[in-house]
Amino acid sequence: MKKILKKASLMGGVLMAFLSCSEFEEINVNPVAANEDQVQIEYFINSSIGGAQQNPHISERVFVLYWDDAGRMTRVGTLSQGFQSDGWTSDYFNGYVSSWLRNINAGIKVAEAQIESGSYREHTPNLKEVARIWRAYVMSEMTDNFGPIPINGFQGENPQYSDVKEVYYYMLQELKEATNALDLEVSNPNNALKKLDPAYGYDYAKWKKYGNSLRMRLAMRLSEVDAAKAQSEFESAVADGFIMEAADNFKVKEVGGWNDYTGVMTREWWDHEVSATLNNLMIGLGGIPSADQLSADKHQYIKPANYMGLKFDNHFTTKTNDPSAGFFFDGLHNKIDPRAYDLFVIPGDFANPEFNSYPSWTNGARTTKRTLLDDADNVVKEIDAAFTWNAYTAGSWGTKGAKNKVYGYTGTLPRLANKYRNSSNERIFFASWESYFLIAEASIRGWSVPMSGKEAYEQGIADSFAYNGVSDQLGAYISSEDYNRVGTSVSWGHTAEPPATVTMTYKDGYTGATGTHTLKYPENTIYKNGTVKNDLLTKIITQKFIAQTPWLPLETWSDHRRLGLPFFENPAIETPLTNMPQLTPSNYMTNRVDFYGQRLKYPSNFGSNIPAGYSQAVEKLGGEDSVFTPLWWAKKQ
Repeated sequence: MKKILKKASLMGGVLMAFLSCSEFEEINVNPVAANEDQVQIEYFINSSIGGAQQNPHISERVFVLYWDDAGRMTRVGTLSQGFQSDGWTSDYFNGYVSSWLRNINAGIKVAEAQIESGSYREHTPNLKEVARIWRAYVMSEMTDNFGPIPINGFQGENPQYSDVKEVYYYMLQELKEATNALDLEVSNPNNALKKLDPAYGYDYAKWKKYGNSLRMRLAMRLSEVDAAKAQSEFESAVADGFIMEAADNFKVKEVGGWNDYTGVMTREWWDHEVSATLNNLMIGLGGIPSADQLSADKHQYIKPANYMGLKFDNHFTTKTNDPSAGFFFDGLHNKIDPRAYDLFVIPGDFANPEFNSYPSWTNGARTTKRTLLDDADNVVKEIDAAFTWNAYTAGSWGTKGAKNKVYGYTGTLPRLANKYRNSSNERIFFASWESYFLIAEASIRGWSVPMSGKEAYEQGIADSFAYNGVSDQLGAYISSEDYNRVGTSVSWGHTAEPPATVTMTYKDGYTGATGTHTLKYPENTIYKNGTVKNDLLTKIITQKFIAQTPWLPLETWSDHRRLGLPFFENPAIETPLTNMPQLTPSNYMTNRVDFYGQRLKYPSNFGSNIPAGYSQAVEKLGGEDSVFTPLWWAKKQ
């Protein structure tokens, strides 16, 4: 009886330090009726993972409007143009990510109190280490968005803010200690407990692999600013065992309705069309003909390899360094990465079971015929976008956009497959392909890794192809020396740079007259001054970007912030961009780190409610609280 009372007292003290009644209800336990068995770490872990999975309200604001745009997986026009909403950010910072951290911290404290009292279950120590691994992920998400955060935050008292370097060192140490402390000899918990872990069902071996893989990710983040630390942490993590196959991927099952497990891309009014960045990476990449990928009835729409499309000088922007700008592609590309047709569905392909018709209250997704207008709003040209493949840069299209009823309209664009929109999938937080691409990058940096860069690179591609169901094209793909629209090929052994220009054919969209166009591969001036387009690192990050689509836009954003790879086109500036005045008609053909958002600003109520904490956070940031201030590990110019 004395032990039970001691345990209950400890639990009560811990909960009072962390949770109000409403917060306790978030873990689906009635705080009035809660008994000692219900006050257990697994409930806090479940609540934190469920929250970070993101319900439709917060996923729209963070995953779609911020990460998808910043990571260039879709075209929105927020961080890519220097814009953020204080309301969206406040939702994320105050109402969500802080709750996920508060809950996981509370769970760790609960477990520590139980262990200290000597009254705990066999699996409690392991669950504590699982919670530490998960806490490192949530902290990484928060610091990669905002910058400085408190290491000791969300524990019931005002914290001290740490700079990004301190946060990273802490996360890496936590992951090392937690993975090493997991006891794999402890039997897996019962089925009722397994259900509270939506990722791994408390398979401790898988949690260990995930912890090491996450450590690899975070270590590589430091590669450009703290190479020695990055290398030592990476080599230690990879040696301890990592996610090597799809069965070990960290993924969470989506469900329908409206709750924490509803799919993150289910809000109907977002198109999730293929981005210009991704499109330029995939066009021509791998040399696989569309005719080998599509059914015979679609072959009539495939265009010649050197065809650029229809040129509409008065309706399509050219004030961007997007190499595809200025054209409407009136068919399907001759060659394209095989994953393109699995990820996105061709406009007008209504018979495809993966065609997504959102929003359900309009017929916009099935409306493929749109018009171009003149200054008097008369129709200049009607375009049927069925069985065409286009992607357009964001930004300001000015009067060209006002007269163009094609480029931004749902039914005219390849859109994300239905399996990613209907809550029937599993959201991936970390997959085996990322492990292999990280190892490939480590290899070319000269770090000690268990396989060659070529082996890791090709295995990463193979795992991505398997996920997208296109493994039958793998052999030809990995040996291809064909360049994509930005001058990168697939073959590991092919590092020859592309020619400066390529001659393409086109048709005048208004008259039908044919002509030639000199396609100039873009100069990514924030990577090796724009002189390199086809080295090994560019290949690795290109493949990693495509593989991470559509689940991990935060990672594609982080890779670009860290390396300047892959090539991100600048937004169009037919008229000046209010939130990005530094991008002008005189410099839009170059790339700069301040031509896209680097972070989220802290919410305004942070500064007004906790001025001392806010001042400390901005001081640790090392620059103004702006979306254009790079984080410690990111490129600065």
